[in-house]
Amino acid sequence: MNLSKHSTHAQSRFCTRHRTYKRPPLDDRLSRRCRHLLELVDVRINGSRPWDIRVHDHRLFRRVVADGSLGLGESYMDGWWDCPALDQFFYKIFRAELDTRVAKWSDVLRALRANLINPQKRSRAFEVGEHHYDLGNELYQCMLDKRMIYSCGYWTETDSLDSAQEAKLELICRKLDLKPGMRLLDIGCGWGGMAAYAAERYGVTVSGITVSRKQASLARERCRNLPVAIEVKDYRSMTGTFDRIVSIGMFEHVGQKNYRKFMKCQKRLLTEDGIVLLHTIGRNKTAATNEKWISRYIFPNSMIPSMQQISKAAEGLFIIEDWHNFGTDYDTTLMHWFDNFNKNFNALKSETYDDRFYRMWKYYLLSCAGSFRARKNHVWQVVMSPRGCLGGYSAPR
Repeated sequence: MNLSKHSTHAQSRFCTRHRTYKRPPLDDRLSRRCRHLLELVDVRINGSRPWDIRVHDHRLFRRVVADGSLGLGESYMDGWWDCPALDQFFYKIFRAELDTRVAKWSDVLRALRANLINPQKRSRAFEVGEHHYDLGNELYQCMLDKRMIYSCGYWTETDSLDSAQEAKLELICRKLDLKPGMRLLDIGCGWGGMAAYAAERYGVTVSGITVSRKQASLARERCRNLPVAIEVKDYRSMTGTFDRIVSIGMFEHVGQKNYRKFMKCQKRLLTEDGIVLLHTIGRNKTAATNEKWISRYIFPNSMIPSMQQISKAAEGLFIIEDWHNFGTDYDTTLMHWFDNFNKNFNALKSETYDDRFYRMWKYYLLSCAGSFRARKNHVWQVVMSPRGCLGGYSAPR
């Protein structure tokens, strides 16, 4: 038997088989993997529907697999892909919880790190103000309502952003049961919209604090003829005594390491028969970190709390009188913000607000709209009192 001939024949068959079943290039394999995942949520690559994505650079798939949500967002900013209706695309992704299927070891490590350190410690309290809220008042003036309220509106029988924000402020004031002469502390007062409304409509004296110097400057100007004092200050440095405390859209910057401390600060500053209203974005499941792209480009050191984290932080300090969820209203609010931003961007455009900034801000607003539409995120108004409201508490709606 000619072994060498048999061996050569076997090698030839193996080489032929090997060539026949040769694995495709890495980018092709990753493209197929991504295509399969997207088809699970009825999204097509280079499809013709508004929620389908158009790929301009095939390195996109390698980047998304390597970096997850961060890679997806950065590649959009770089122009590697587009989608006519980003909000619809993200609605489908979040509704099917597709984002949870591509968890990475780096995400696990981030969570472990967040449990060990305190990213929102006092020395870093002003970072989000400098990075996000100090981007420029002109940006927010072109995007928000006339009062510059940078939180979810309350869309009851209105299609106007101005009216939805006024309805939200009125709802908060009624939930707080404000009376003339009361002292109100506004933690995270923004551009002074809530402070001015409460002082004008309810005759209260307001102390507002913010970590943004540009916010504080404009807030002082807008409230200059009202009994309102605005300070650039971290909540942990606040002193005094107040009849009511409100925090609107600020708790997302407190962080899990500080939730209990935040509640203790409110308890220390509040009268025994006082009321606290916490207005915050919330998430379905407890986590130690926020979405990576949002944390890097929009809100550094941010974290969305869960119901468990809020209730645990309040336990033994406050009685929870009411918990109101109207998170779907944030979808509507964000779509109005994007419409305003999109309409006014050409007038805003500059070295600071360039085309890359436009894509970043569009991605931010529309991806967030999709997350609220899919019920991945919520808006909660939590009313609390130190000892329980006598006779019970009936929350307005």
